[in-house]
Amino acid sequence: MFDMRRREFITLLGGGAVAGWPPLAARAQQPAMPVIGFFSPNTASAASPWTAAFVQRLRDLGWIEDRTVAIAYRWGEGHTERAAEFVAEFVQLKVNVIVTHGEPNVLAAKQATSVIPIVFALATDPIGSGFVASLARPGGNVTGMSIQAPDLGGKRLELLREVVPDLRRLAIMADGNPGTLLETGEVQAAASALGLEVATLNIRRAEEIEPAFETIKGRVDALYICAVPLVNTNRVRINTLALAARLPMMHGFREAVEAGALMSYGPNFRDLFRRTADQVHKILHGAKPGDLPVEQPTKFDLVINLKTAKALGLDVPPALLARADEVIE
Repeated sequence: MFDMRRREFITLLGGGAVAGWPPLAARAQQPAMPVIGFFSPNTASAASPWTAAFVQRLRDLGWIEDRTVAIAYRWGEGHTERAAEFVAEFVQLKVNVIVTHGEPNVLAAKQATSVIPIVFALATDPIGSGFVASLARPGGNVTGMSIQAPDLGGKRLELLREVVPDLRRLAIMADGNPGTLLETGEVQAAASALGLEVATLNIRRAEEIEPAFETIKGRVDALYICAVPLVNTNRVRINTLALAARLPMMHGFREAVEAGALMSYGPNFRDLFRRTADQVHKILHGAKPGDLPVEQPTKFDLVINLKTAKALGLDVPPALLARADEVIE
């Protein structure tokens, strides 16, 4: 009796007749999940709103993490020099597509592979940086989202002056990378046209942030912050130092204002990461990145933190509050 049942059980397994179990041959033939190499030069926590938007949009499109797609995450934690290391890992892993943002990281990916598709979620000047031949027809293995930062510097300065009408001396905080040089150049030109004095602070390491504030303390009236990974990773610390120095700040992304900065104006980064997922979806279904146009922002946010304004003794004009997309009280 025991032997017969044992033989029957083995036969049953061999025939693949157990409910819910695919035959062994079918299981062996199941294709491996595609893998997305996702590299952010920020910390995981600093980039979490953008990452969540990207993953949620993938889910909406049928790509469920760890079920229908795998995502290999790498976090630079503000150190852009790690880009080459992480991209090399992605190439070794033979990922199906690389997603990253920021000029140094896109450049590292482009230098590492001409075969694996690369999608940048944020890039200031994709053509000038040599990532794509044109926005309409990128060519090669790279496409993504342009944030048009150079076109927005003057607008941000105008908005800052509405809140700080006595602005005479301005400091610009950036990291000196090619992508931000265009933005700082435009802000400097706009400031010069308005008769403002300008000081530029290029910080490349977290250790340089506090000394930078010491150099401008009491010497400038406001601070313009470029949206670079080092700033994003250290945004709470920067906001704290600015508030202590009683410096109003203009940022390029809303998350900085949510963390205590005075105001921001710029593309909605979460929306751009969602649209990045759309491009990844097309690539995983066989589209070539060189045939997918580089897309530009369609949603811009003006965000104002009234709590910070009050702490700085500033009165935000009602007309400006009425134009804001979000007011934090």
